[in-house]
Amino acid sequence: MRFHLSRFALATGFALTEHGRNRFAMVLVVLFVPLWTTLVFLTMSDTPAHMQLRATGETLTPPGNQLTGISGALNAVTLITGFMMFSASFTGSRFDRRLAMAGYPRAHLVLAKVTALALISAVVAAYAAAITCLAWTPRQPLLLAAALFSAGLTYGALGVGFGSVLRREVEGMFAIAMTSVIDLVLQNPITSSGADSPLVRYLPSYGAVQASTAAGFSTNPVPRHLAIQLLWFAGAALIALVGFGRSTRSTLPVHARAPEPAPARGAPCLAEGHPSPPPQQEDNLKRLSRRS
Repeated sequence: MRFHLSRFALATGFALTEHGRNRFAMVLVVLFVPLWTTLVFLTMSDTPAHMQLRATGETLTPPGNQLTGISGALNAVTLITGFMMFSASFTGSRFDRRLAMAGYPRAHLVLAKVTALALISAVVAAYAAAITCLAWTPRQPLLLAAALFSAGLTYGALGVGFGSVLRREVEGMFAIAMTSVIDLVLQNPITSSGADSPLVRYLPSYGAVQASTAAGFSTNPVPRHLAIQLLWFAGAALIALVGFGRSTRSTLPVHARAPEPAPARGAPCLAEGHPSPPPQQEDNLKRLSRRS
């Protein structure tokens, strides 16, 4: 157990350090979220928009600026989390591959990335929900934060997938931005006349849009649509997992790979089936972390 915890903690430290070095993303979190959310709220008309909320079956007439403000918060969260996870995956793919080639367990690297994604999504979603609550008062603030969090998870997983597949950084940034914009614009009844189309049910943030709209203008809980959004996250995470495995696989021929050294007789074990790693491997991992 101690072996797994130490490897997981070390991999999580690598992942969070990589995100901490992305200072542009930190600036986006601090400035872009309140700026974009506030501009959308102030520039849009407060004329009531007639819409039917599929999540509850209610016919609502929310102010247009508040409804678009929710779309703006979702757009900010999805863009930032997607960008951060793509950037970390794109720039850290070689480092992850070197770790995997050095014998570092891939499962611990994957769990560390999921943990970093959950922490980033939680912080950005809570921040965006707080900014929204300063402008106006949603009826279910906690549900709004949960909807933003689930949307952030989905786009963060998509960012990891894009980072594992695409070869240039501009391609990934364009893919994330266009996916988020098209996804949310088509679901806003103010900006799209096709918001009532049944096709919007298949968009990546459909569950989060329905849940956040219910959070803003209804008192009914919508756990089903939060579950739908988590299913989207699971699908995106599966794609990211396949891409991660592809990017960290060994390209050496089987006969050219060095055999794993057998543990010395009488070597202490941290857990059953896991001999304590030799000091040389520990030194190699430390050198790799310093070079990154």
